[in-house]
Amino acid sequence: MKVSIIQAVLNSPEIVRRQLLHYEKMNLPDDVEVIIVDDGSEPQLKNNANFANCHFYFTYDYRMWTQPAARNFGAKKARGEFCIFTDIDHIISREVIEIARNCPADVVRFKREAGVLDEDGNFTQDRNALDEWGFREGGLRLAPHSNSFIIRRDLYLDTGGVSERYVGSGIHPNREEVPFKKKLKPLEQAGKITIWQDQTKPMIYMMPNGRYCGDKDANPFGFFHDLKRKNG
Repeated sequence: MKVSIIQAVLNSPEIVRRQLLHYEKMNLPDDVEVIIVDDGSEPQLKNNANFANCHFYFTYDYRMWTQPAARNFGAKKARGEFCIFTDIDHIISREVIEIARNCPADVVRFKREAGVLDEDGNFTQDRNALDEWGFREGGLRLAPHSNSFIIRRDLYLDTGGVSERYVGSGIHPNREEVPFKKKLKPLEQAGKITIWQDQTKPMIYMMPNGRYCGDKDANPFGFFHDLKRKNG
Protein backbone atom coordinates (compact mmCIF):
# COMPACT_ATOMS: atom_id res chain seq x y z
CA MET A 1 0.00 0.00 0.00
CA LYS A 2 1.40 3.39 -1.01
CA VAL A 3 -1.04 5.91 0.46
CA SER A 4 -3.43 6.08 3.41
CA ILE A 5 -5.87 8.99 3.51
CA ILE A 6 -6.79 9.54 7.18
CA GLN A 7 -9.70 11.72 8.30
CA ALA A 8 -11.16 11.77 11.80
CA VAL A 9 -14.82 12.69 12.13
CA LEU A 10 -17.44 13.35 14.79
CA ASN A 11 -21.20 13.34 14.11
CA SER A 12 -21.01 14.47 10.47
CA PRO A 13 -22.71 11.67 8.49
CA GLU A 14 -23.76 13.83 5.53
CA ILE A 15 -20.22 15.15 5.07
CA VAL A 16 -18.86 11.60 5.26
CA ARG A 17 -21.42 10.48 2.67
CA ARG A 18 -20.30 13.24 0.29
CA GLN A 19 -16.64 12.48 0.91
CA LEU A 20 -17.15 8.80 0.07
CA LEU A 21 -18.91 9.76 -3.17
CA HIS A 22 -16.03 12.11 -3.96
CA TYR A 23 -13.47 9.33 -3.49
CA GLU A 24 -15.61 6.86 -5.44
CA LYS A 25 -15.69 9.19 -8.45
CA MET A 26 -11.87 9.28 -8.46
CA ASN A 27 -11.63 5.54 -9.17
CA LEU A 28 -8.75 5.29 -6.72
CA PRO A 29 -5.81 3.00 -7.47
CA ASP A 30 -5.52 -0.25 -5.54
CA ASP A 31 -2.52 1.12 -3.61
CA VAL A 32 -4.60 3.88 -1.97
CA GLU A 33 -6.80 3.36 1.09
CA VAL A 34 -9.26 5.71 2.78
CA ILE A 35 -9.45 5.54 6.58
CA ILE A 36 -12.32 7.22 8.38
CA VAL A 37 -11.83 7.37 12.15
CA ASP A 38 -15.19 7.76 13.89
CA ASP A 39 -14.22 9.62 17.05
CA GLY A 40 -17.23 8.98 19.28
CA SER A 41 -20.14 9.68 16.94
CA GLU A 42 -23.63 8.98 18.24
CA PRO A 43 -25.08 7.15 16.43
CA GLN A 44 -22.03 5.38 15.11
CA LEU A 45 -21.23 6.16 11.48
CA LYS A 46 -21.76 3.53 8.78
CA ASN A 47 -19.36 2.59 6.01
CA ASN A 48 -21.46 2.97 2.86
CA ALA A 49 -18.48 3.21 0.49
CA ASN A 50 -18.91 1.68 -2.95
CA PHE A 51 -15.19 1.29 -3.57
CA ALA A 52 -12.46 -0.96 -2.27
CA ASN A 53 -9.97 -0.11 0.46
CA CYS A 54 -12.24 2.09 2.55
CA HIS A 55 -12.01 1.33 6.25
CA PHE A 56 -13.93 2.74 9.21
CA TYR A 57 -12.39 2.54 12.67
CA PHE A 58 -14.05 3.55 15.94
CA THR A 59 -12.36 5.15 18.94
CA TYR A 60 -15.43 5.00 21.25
CA ASP A 61 -14.01 8.15 22.83
CA TYR A 62 -16.82 10.43 23.96
CA ARG A 63 -14.74 13.17 25.53
CA MET A 64 -14.54 16.65 23.96
CA TRP A 65 -11.96 17.56 21.31
CA THR A 66 -10.18 14.23 21.07
CA GLN A 67 -9.24 14.49 17.40
CA PRO A 68 -5.44 14.39 18.00
CA ALA A 69 -5.77 10.97 19.60
CA ALA A 70 -8.06 9.86 16.76
CA ARG A 71 -5.51 10.97 14.19
CA ASN A 72 -2.73 9.03 15.91
CA PHE A 73 -5.05 6.04 16.16
CA GLY A 74 -5.66 6.21 12.40
CA ALA A 75 -1.93 6.34 11.68
CA LYS A 76 -1.41 3.11 13.60
CA LYS A 77 -4.15 1.41 11.58
CA ALA A 78 -2.83 2.70 8.24
CA ARG A 79 -0.90 0.50 5.82
CA GLY A 80 0.38 3.13 3.42
CA GLU A 81 3.99 4.19 3.03
CA PHE A 82 2.71 7.76 3.08
CA CYS A 83 -0.26 9.20 4.96
CA ILE A 84 -2.41 12.13 3.90
CA PHE A 85 -3.84 13.76 7.01
CA THR A 86 -6.64 16.30 6.90
CA ASP A 87 -9.91 17.12 8.65
CA ILE A 88 -13.29 15.88 7.43
CA ASP A 89 -14.25 19.40 6.28
CA HIS A 90 -11.31 19.39 3.85
CA ILE A 91 -11.32 18.02 0.32
CA ILE A 92 -8.41 16.10 -1.18
CA SER A 93 -7.91 16.23 -4.94
CA ARG A 94 -6.63 13.48 -7.22
CA GLU A 95 -3.53 15.64 -7.76
CA VAL A 96 -2.68 15.44 -4.04
CA ILE A 97 -3.18 11.68 -4.05
CA GLU A 98 -0.87 11.25 -7.04
CA ILE A 99 1.78 13.39 -5.36
CA ALA A 100 1.56 11.15 -2.30
CA ARG A 101 1.86 8.03 -4.47
CA ASN A 102 5.12 9.34 -5.92
CA CYS A 103 6.12 11.59 -3.06
CA PRO A 104 9.10 13.91 -3.74
CA ALA A 105 9.69 14.69 -0.04
CA ASP A 106 9.25 13.23 3.43
CA VAL A 107 6.64 15.85 4.31
CA VAL A 108 4.41 17.89 1.97
CA ARG A 109 2.43 20.88 3.16
CA PHE A 110 -0.45 22.46 1.25
CA LYS A 111 -1.88 25.68 -0.03
CA ARG A 112 -5.59 26.04 0.69
CA GLU A 113 -8.73 27.43 -0.94
CA ALA A 114 -12.47 27.24 -0.28
CA GLY A 115 -14.56 24.63 -2.06
CA VAL A 116 -17.55 22.38 -1.41
CA LEU A 117 -18.86 18.93 -2.28
CA ASP A 118 -22.44 18.94 -3.53
CA GLU A 119 -24.99 16.27 -2.60
CA ASP A 120 -23.62 13.99 -5.33
CA GLY A 121 -20.03 14.35 -4.16
CA ASN A 122 -19.03 16.70 -6.97
CA PHE A 123 -16.43 19.35 -6.18
CA THR A 124 -17.17 23.00 -6.95
CA GLN A 125 -15.87 26.46 -6.17
CA ASP A 126 -18.92 28.15 -7.66
CA ARG A 127 -19.48 31.39 -5.81
CA ASN A 128 -23.23 30.85 -5.48
CA ALA A 129 -22.60 27.48 -3.84
CA LEU A 130 -20.08 29.01 -1.45
CA ASP A 131 -22.53 31.78 -0.60
CA GLU A 132 -25.18 29.17 0.25
CA TRP A 133 -22.72 27.72 2.76
CA GLY A 134 -22.36 31.18 4.32
CA PHE A 135 -18.80 31.76 3.11
CA ARG A 136 -17.79 35.31 4.06
CA GLU A 137 -14.34 35.71 2.47
CA GLY A 138 -13.95 37.84 -0.65
CA GLY A 139 -11.63 35.46 -2.46
CA LEU A 140 -11.06 31.72 -2.52
CA ARG A 141 -7.63 31.63 -0.93
CA LEU A 142 -7.44 30.69 2.76
CA ALA A 143 -4.56 30.60 5.21
CA PRO A 144 -2.69 27.26 5.12
CA HIS A 145 -4.00 24.54 7.42
CA SER A 146 -1.03 23.33 9.44
CA ASN A 147 -2.83 20.12 10.45
CA SER A 148 -3.15 18.97 6.83
CA PHE A 149 -0.11 17.36 5.21
CA ILE A 150 1.43 14.33 3.56
CA ILE A 151 4.06 12.50 5.59
CA ARG A 152 5.94 9.23 5.60
CA ARG A 153 4.02 6.98 7.96
CA ASP A 154 7.15 5.67 9.68
CA LEU A 155 8.36 9.23 10.28
CA TYR A 156 5.00 10.20 11.78
CA LEU A 157 4.99 7.21 14.12
CA ASP A 158 8.69 7.45 15.03
CA THR A 159 8.23 11.09 16.11
CA GLY A 160 5.19 10.22 18.22
CA GLY A 161 2.51 11.80 16.06
CA VAL A 162 0.63 14.95 17.04
CA SER A 163 0.40 15.99 20.68
CA GLU A 164 -2.39 14.58 22.84
CA ARG A 165 -1.65 16.94 25.74
CA TYR A 166 -5.10 18.59 25.77
CA VAL A 167 -7.21 15.65 24.63
CA GLY A 168 -10.44 15.51 26.61
CA SER A 169 -9.75 18.78 28.42
CA GLY A 170 -12.35 20.72 26.47
CA ILE A 171 -9.65 23.17 25.31
CA HIS A 172 -9.98 24.30 21.69
CA PRO A 173 -7.97 24.70 19.62
CA ASN A 174 -5.65 21.94 20.82
CA ARG A 175 -2.76 23.21 18.69
CA GLU A 176 -1.65 19.60 18.57
CA GLU A 177 0.38 20.22 15.43
CA VAL A 178 2.69 22.82 17.02
CA PRO A 179 4.87 20.41 19.08
CA PHE A 180 4.86 18.04 16.11
CA LYS A 181 6.21 20.70 13.76
CA LYS A 182 8.89 21.51 16.32
CA LYS A 183 10.00 17.87 16.22
CA LEU A 184 10.34 17.97 12.45
CA LYS A 185 12.22 21.25 12.19
CA PRO A 186 15.60 20.05 13.59
CA LEU A 187 15.39 16.93 11.42
CA GLU A 188 14.99 19.15 8.37
CA GLN A 189 17.78 21.48 9.46
CA ALA A 190 20.09 18.50 9.91
CA GLY A 191 19.29 17.31 6.39
CA LYS A 192 17.66 14.11 7.66
CA ILE A 193 14.28 14.86 6.08
CA THR A 194 12.94 17.08 3.32
CA ILE A 195 9.78 19.21 3.63
CA TRP A 196 8.00 20.62 0.57
CA GLN A 197 6.51 23.86 1.81
CA ASP A 198 7.24 26.56 -0.79
CA GLN A 199 4.68 28.24 -3.05
CA THR A 200 4.71 25.36 -5.54
CA LYS A 201 3.13 23.01 -3.01
CA PRO A 202 -0.24 21.44 -3.92
CA MET A 203 -3.71 22.72 -3.05
CA ILE A 204 -6.37 21.33 -0.74
CA TYR A 205 -9.85 22.74 -0.22
CA MET A 206 -12.01 23.51 2.80
CA MET A 207 -15.79 23.39 3.03
CA PRO A 208 -16.79 26.68 4.72
CA ASN A 209 -17.70 26.56 8.39
CA GLY A 210 -16.65 28.27 11.61
CA ARG A 211 -14.95 31.63 11.35
CA TYR A 212 -15.00 31.54 7.55
CA CYS A 213 -18.76 31.84 7.84
CA GLY A 214 -18.60 34.75 10.27
CA ASP A 215 -18.75 32.92 13.61
CA LYS A 216 -16.45 30.37 15.26
CA ASP A 217 -19.38 28.01 15.77
CA ALA A 218 -21.00 28.45 12.35
CA ASN A 219 -22.28 25.05 11.19
CA PRO A 220 -23.71 25.27 7.66
CA PHE A 221 -26.83 23.11 7.22
CA GLY A 222 -25.98 21.37 10.52
CA PHE A 223 -23.58 19.12 8.61
CA PHE A 224 -20.82 19.17 11.24
CA HIS A 225 -20.49 18.36 14.94
CA ASP A 226 -21.79 20.86 17.50
CA LEU A 227 -18.81 21.13 19.85
CA LYS A 228 -18.28 24.78 20.84
CA ARG A 229 -15.14 26.53 19.63
CA LYS A 230 -15.61 29.84 21.42
CA ASN A 231 -13.37 28.91 24.35
CA GLY A 232 -10.36 29.03 22.01
